[in-house]
Amino acid sequence: MQRLKGKVIIITGGSGLLGKAVVSHLLSEGAIAINADINCETALEKGTLRCDITDVNSISEAINAVVEKYGKLDGLVNNAYPRTKDWGVKFENVPAESWKQNVDMQLNSYVMFCQAAAKAMRENKSGSIVNMSSVYGMVGPDFTVYDGTEMTMPAAYSAIKGGLINFTRYLASYIGKDNVRVNCVSPGGIFDNQNEVFVKNYEHKVPMKRMGKPEDIAPIVSFLLSDEAGYITGQNIAVDGGWTSI
Repeated sequence: MQRLKGKVIIITGGSGLLGKAVVSHLLSEGAIAINADINCETALEKGTLRCDITDVNSISEAINAVVEKYGKLDGLVNNAYPRTKDWGVKFENVPAESWKQNVDMQLNSYVMFCQAAAKAMRENKSGSIVNMSSVYGMVGPDFTVYDGTEMTMPAAYSAIKGGLINFTRYLASYIGKDNVRVNCVSPGGIFDNQNEVFVKNYEHKVPMKRMGKPEDIAPIVSFLLSDEAGYITGQNIAVDGGWTSI
């Protein structure tokens, strides 16, 4: 099924774990999927675009390059995950400057990318934006899954992802009249060769008794970008094996 045939879609952080799966699925649905990543070289004919989402000029240049080549922008997947080197330290040890920098890199950059993408979409009276949030933007962390490990859940992550969900609602309300939709996808824990103790703890709690895979997330992103989701906006969809149901 080619439900995204001919749609021009930017995926930020498309070189990462989730990003690769999203790009692959969009391509399978017929989209012109463009990986906008700081680790890419710009080669639109190959579907890559070097972009630093923390730089508003880089964002603007990326959007302009895509619109100039294809004449439109149909979709944006805000997926990149920049963070400071001290990401993951315990809350009481988080430096103020680090907190501010992570909010700026993650939340504010998503907002700026939405702003630039929405401008292009509103001109064509069509488009869909998908912001990648998290179940930890919906509920508080269960710290027992980290027992027996050195892992923890960064406080800034919850604040950023929670803010992103409500910003998505705001933007959906603001630009809905222009036929531009904005939604969130909130994955649960994705397996990435984490500490075995953590994986066991996590799988014990989650109703489906396994961590998620990138391939679990990509299809819902494709759906939200498609015309089949044409009356869905301002929503946050958890893809979490039941984590937020208990």
